[in-house]
Amino acid sequence: MALRFGLHTGPQDVSIGDLRRAWRRADEAGFHWCSVWDHFYSLSSPAGPCLEGVATMAALACETKRVRVGCLVFCVMYRHPAVLANAAVTIDHLSGGRCELGIGAGWNEPEAAAYGMDFPPIGERLGRLEETAKIIRGLWRNEETTLNGRYYRLDRARCEPKPVQAAPRLWIAGQGERRLLRIVARHADAWNVPFLSPELYAARNATLTEWCERERRDPTAILRSVNVGLVIGRTDAEVRREEALLADQFGPLLGLVRDGIMVGTPQQVIDRIGAYHDAGAELVIIALRAPFNWGGLELFISDVMPAFA
Repeated sequence: MALRFGLHTGPQDVSIGDLRRAWRRADEAGFHWCSVWDHFYSLSSPAGPCLEGVATMAALACETKRVRVGCLVFCVMYRHPAVLANAAVTIDHLSGGRCELGIGAGWNEPEAAAYGMDFPPIGERLGRLEETAKIIRGLWRNEETTLNGRYYRLDRARCEPKPVQAAPRLWIAGQGERRLLRIVARHADAWNVPFLSPELYAARNATLTEWCERERRDPTAILRSVNVGLVIGRTDAEVRREEALLADQFGPLLGLVRDGIMVGTPQQVIDRIGAYHDAGAELVIIALRAPFNWGGLELFISDVMPAFA
């Protein structure tokens, strides 16, 4: 199982110029994947700037030539599934067939409340997630799509043009063992979960495989990926200096994500990535937060990535 790398660029507290710089560097340096997220508020501070996901993903598509273009992930409560399906097709055409669409049930209730958006309990959000997956698949593949679901209804709906790709990958993110991973097993081409330790990632990965077997789905048909943070330096002193910036980058979420942030020298980071690979990750995605550590990114490219070539 070959290991590939991605770059996840959180479009908060950052200029579009810095985002373009990061995307171009990922494209040049041999990353397989580049992505943005779907939020309206900065996660470090509600007063901070945050760029909208669909438009930013379209910019990513136009700025690059090689990387797969994604979003981790679009919240199903923020847009009607048919609107999202059509947006993804447009991005697929902009990118020449490199779009990969990620969806999730969402978690940021205060953000939704600030915008007056419905944010029902997790049971309904998961139901909407599953119906969204069905709608997107239908619109991408079928001439017409009709669905009489619990949450959404389509009557001979069309999506034209079709994607450039014959079958764009649909990503579903999350780690809920009882229902979410079952939805992944039923509908997803790729799975992502952010900021877990290698040990917990291995456990969730095993649960997904179990659901695939119960759903009679080939477990190898689903790409397994993980989002991780990165603090890297040539010396322990450099590592400590960069580690001190984590509170600014992740704000109040730092305690929740700390187990999924790789911290160390290049060899220590290589060892940590090896642990994720052993746990089943086929794609390790480095999650950047502003202010971007350009030197750390270059060190990762020069001293870490070649170890997995």
